[in-house]
Amino acid sequence: MRFGVIGDIHGFWDERDTAFFNRAGYDMLLFVGDFARITSAVPVARRLAGLTTPAWAIPGNHDGVTIPQLLAEIKNRPLIRRLGAFGMTRRVRSMKKAMAPVRLGGYTAAPLDDELGIVVARPHAMGPDRFYYQSYLRKTFGIGDFDASARKLCELVNRSPRDLILLAHNGPAGLGDTPTSPFGCDFAPEHGDFGDPDLRVAIEHARATGHRVRAVLAGHMHHRSKHSGEWRDTAADDGETLYLNCARVPRIEADGARRHHIALEVGADAVRAETLFVDNDGKIVSREPIKARA
Repeated sequence: MRFGVIGDIHGFWDERDTAFFNRAGYDMLLFVGDFARITSAVPVARRLAGLTTPAWAIPGNHDGVTIPQLLAEIKNRPLIRRLGAFGMTRRVRSMKKAMAPVRLGGYTAAPLDDELGIVVARPHAMGPDRFYYQSYLRKTFGIGDFDASARKLCELVNRSPRDLILLAHNGPAGLGDTPTSPFGCDFAPEHGDFGDPDLRVAIEHARATGHRVRAVLAGHMHHRSKHSGEWRDTAADDGETLYLNCARVPRIEADGARRHHIALEVGADAVRAETLFVDNDGKIVSREPIKARA
């Protein structure tokens, strides 16, 4: 299957993008979350509703939340975090309704064909230092910590086809602890590896039960460091799985002359990916092969 994978949008999506992806010939589109520029994802969701290509999406940490709630999660203010959860169910539901027919998932599994399935991981992920949006996740999914999340993801793997794509917002632990690692923490380097432990448990469980995790797609940790300006490694390959950080932000550059996404091909024996740059007229102006770090 051929997939168009779109990283953190953060408001950068318009009718030209919709028109391009409707004629691009992908079998499916996959969105790794953070549709909102700051916190309101509904305006972008309404633009996505014009897509005719089948699509799956996962909410990011900016989606379905308010500014005070997001700041409380970042600053770890427990009372405001709990209060912020009120109304989040309604906001996420509004986003989901607005972007239909794009399917917004979270702790979701679905077959894509007889041998390939997708697992949409924990929504609204922000990192491993604490279990973000705990009140909402407990109320909505009955999941209040990383261990419970890992068990749920493993259950989804158990009822999935042999070959899998995992769609997440933040990537898995185990891909490096430097700021330039695919999911290393650049804004607070002392945090090191900022990948999610529950997602790593799901990957190892899949392998132990005879599944092949062909690709893990995520974003959240933007490609350019907030402090040093360095570019992070955006891909890794451990010999079994291709890991992609798709969060090149902003995704529309040079006044629209460069609109980027990842073209992913999952075949019987190989997985290939490249970054495509498209201009305002929907023409592909350049391609960059994605070099995965071993």
